[in-house]
Amino acid sequence: MRYLSRCALAALACSFALNHAVRAEPAAAASSIEACTSFQDFVGTACPLTWHGITIYGAYDVGVGWVSHGLPENGYNYEGESLVNRNASNSRFVLAPNNLQQTGLGIKGKIEFMADWYGVFNASTGINPQSGQLANMAATNTTNNGLPRYAYSITGDGARAGQAFNDELYAGASSTYYGTLTFGRQRSLGTDTMLIYDPAGGAYSFSYIGYNGTMAGGGDTEDTRWDQAIKYRFAYGPVHFGAMYKFADGSGGCYSAAATWSAATCTPEQARNTAYGFDFGAEYGKFSADLVFQHYNQAISVLNPLLGPQSLAAPYQSTTDSINTNPITGANLIGTDNTEYGIVTDNTAILFAAKYTWDPFKFYAGYEHIQQFNPSNPLGIGASAQGGYLLSGVEDNNLDSPKLVQIAWTGVKYAYDSKTDITLSYYHQWQDDFRVPPACPPSSYRASCSGFLNEGSLYVDHHFTKRFDAYAGIAYSNVSGGLAIAIPHGPGVPYLNNSNTAPTVGARFTF
Repeated sequence: MRYLSRCALAALACSFALNHAVRAEPAAAASSIEACTSFQDFVGTACPLTWHGITIYGAYDVGVGWVSHGLPENGYNYEGESLVNRNASNSRFVLAPNNLQQTGLGIKGKIEFMADWYGVFNASTGINPQSGQLANMAATNTTNNGLPRYAYSITGDGARAGQAFNDELYAGASSTYYGTLTFGRQRSLGTDTMLIYDPAGGAYSFSYIGYNGTMAGGGDTEDTRWDQAIKYRFAYGPVHFGAMYKFADGSGGCYSAAATWSAATCTPEQARNTAYGFDFGAEYGKFSADLVFQHYNQAISVLNPLLGPQSLAAPYQSTTDSINTNPITGANLIGTDNTEYGIVTDNTAILFAAKYTWDPFKFYAGYEHIQQFNPSNPLGIGASAQGGYLLSGVEDNNLDSPKLVQIAWTGVKYAYDSKTDITLSYYHQWQDDFRVPPACPPSSYRASCSGFLNEGSLYVDHHFTKRFDAYAGIAYSNVSGGLAIAIPHGPGVPYLNNSNTAPTVGARFTF
């Protein structure tokens, strides 16, 4: 009853943020773009499909590409293969989904119920154009569970995990003078900021911080969207403010600190995955900047499919069951079908980003400082991750000492003419040693050793109409040191290849 009461009260005071515009806009702005009145309007302009304040919107984005080191495709994967991947091997041509924008559908509304007060809602989901499946990064792992590494298809991690509305689902109220308040599943403040200050706008094929949600999620990509979260945004003149809080949800699993244990000896845990964040920003002329703080408890990262029981005779394997890192003594606490292996941390991140327009150029830059700690409250076997997937393996003590990750990026967008943009971007992520003892000789690298990841990209985007555009570009990424360790247990299993080159061409239709 307490949970239902909290949801009911919050739902009365939730709000709406546009699909890509994340700041509160004056109420009059919503009516400044007239809705489509004919098929000719729809084809020739960018008019919204709006009826009595309710708008249907969406996008379809697909292309083809080549990768120097890739994997067989997976119909659940929504990010493509442009970024260097820990399990990638041979070069191949690929069908590239969602290169500039996530394919998907949404419905949103803004309906006035009293003077300057609007009831608002948004429900949106991502779909993979190459398969028709809901965007589901968790399933890229579960479909590979138990397979040898050489037999994997493309895998990854993310907040979209097959939910019916895997992007956002919220409702609420909005006022020109009092701001907006939201409750439901929503993009984190870091995700909002990334979409504004990334020169590539979060494009999976050309943006590291779009493809990998470490930056947007404040440490882990599963946290780019927060469930059971309340968000407030307010703008006054050139300054704006945002605040966000996530209530605990899901299962905490069954936990024991003992080296060997069973369902009879572990202790059921409650999820304590609360989170909070703040955003302070301002605009001055053609310059804008934002400072964002985020903290997330019991953040979950999924690195690989479950490897299952191992043996010394097999390459890159150990004498422990990598499902729970305990000696192989029998069945796992819960079944391993359709489950994941998670590393749990408490994360704190501070982000600063800015952009400046000097026609025909737009300049972008940003920096994020992330600290990760072993969780104050551990999760146990059977804890739930994004999409309700259960963890049949959990690491609560993965870090030898606090982990420091830093991400910096910069780029420029050049408007060649009114229909054509050229975007150049560069991203750099690095981590310090957090191994104990700190020795990291090249012959014995661990995931706890220092390392870096780089990505650079260049692409051209041409709009034939307001709704239809085509693009072509290339991305190159490489990784080294501790960030080039694919499986963090034992001596550390390295990436099969430490770089990837990925040219891509495609087209997009939006409405």
